Amino acid sequence: MQDILEAIMSAEGSSDPGRELAGIAGLPVPESYRGVVVRAEDTRMFDGLTTREKDPRKALHLQEVPTPQLGPGEALVAVMASAINYNTVWTSIFEPLSTFKFLQRYGRTSELASRHDLPYHVVGSDAAGVVLRVGPGVSRWKPGDEVVAHCLSVELEDAAGHDDTMLDPQQRIWGFETNFGGLAELAVVKANQLMPKPAHLSWEEAASPGLVNSTAYRQLVSHHGANMKQGDVVLIWGASGGLGSYATQMALVGGAIPVCVVSSPEKAELCRKMGAELVIDRSAEGFRFWKDEQTQDQDEWRRFGERIRELTGGEDPDIVFEHPGRETFGASVYVTKRGGTIVTCASTSGFLHQYDNRYLWMHLKRIVGSHFANYREAWEANRLVALGKVHPTVSRTYPLEQTGQAAYEVHRNAHQGKVGVRCLAPTDGLGVRDPERRARHESAINRFRGR
Repeated sequence: MQDILEAIMSAEGSSDPGRELAGIAGLPVPESYRGVVVRAEDTRMFDGLTTREKDPRKALHLQEVPTPQLGPGEALVAVMASAINYNTVWTSIFEPLSTFKFLQRYGRTSELASRHDLPYHVVGSDAAGVVLRVGPGVSRWKPGDEVVAHCLSVELEDAAGHDDTMLDPQQRIWGFETNFGGLAELAVVKANQLMPKPAHLSWEEAASPGLVNSTAYRQLVSHHGANMKQGDVVLIWGASGGLGSYATQMALVGGAIPVCVVSSPEKAELCRKMGAELVIDRSAEGFRFWKDEQTQDQDEWRRFGERIRELTGGEDPDIVFEHPGRETFGASVYVTKRGGTIVTCASTSGFLHQYDNRYLWMHLKRIVGSHFANYREAWEANRLVALGKVHPTVSRTYPLEQTGQAAYEVHRNAHQGKVGVRCLAPTDGLGVRDPERRARHESAINRFRGR
């Protein structure tokens, strides 16, 4: 593994990094590597505890694991950096169910897939690194290519997947519903998960947008989501967070008008730094959408809607970008414009949504479920990053050994933007190949740093 790292590091400062990295094809693949895992033996360790009491640091372990054999259409990537997503938090606290059930189900589908059904699960759904090997049938990518990986793993053997791969019955989220994920020194991906690494970004910056940027693109921009257009008023919950910060940028770059909902003055300031003008600090303004665990407060829905209209000059949101779920969903349905769209994923505050259907049915609103993105959507989202139209939102990074702490920060919402993890990369700031483009966007790239 050290030889692989030295080969990648040799490209730092080189006038021809591609030539330096081409030699990586001649290096032997290690028989094992270090990966962050949850263990099947631990799945009951948090029984009896509330979600908040469950500590990812107790369930995530860094251990040596065997390197799996590559199958057709796959690639082995040396992972320089990864990032924490909420699915890794769910995996680490075994909610809403143990991911070993996903691995067992996948393992039953074929002999090749049986590799994934193991007593440990290497987690992580983001990665930036260098291709080491490709399996049979892969021609688009070669050893030495600098890449990022999106997290849609799909077999594409079913006709249902060929209009939109997210509808394929065998689509899975890599590193969550499959093994050999990105929080590790090596990762196994489908070749159609790979995309070019944005050349002006460091490894940890390039790794961080993947899942959330692609998710935001499908939710807002794609015709599979809200099909956002110029001038749309877009209400964005958690607008400075890992997902919301990309939704805010997508709205701005697409000519829409984001109304950013946050929970502190610091988060409000971050939204303004991204270019948003309309911001609601729900904590400062005291919005509480539930009277108790069973009863929502419709007076608060109305007060919230009035506040949005005050900011927008009397307009309701054309689109509500929903991901908190239970806590906010009733208010989201209420405040959406007649004929508008609530586009939803994730449900980080709870999966069981309650809303008053009169405000949906009688006002002709739509609820659209959205889950990650297909390859085309992920590619387009990554292209926006490569062009410098959308920027990474890394606030802090941790070494691979401290992945548990990184996941804990996300679980407790003690972070801004994305929390990165250095896998093989020894320090932040490595991997930049286009310093001129970086210089043009330096302040935007770094606006979340240290938060």
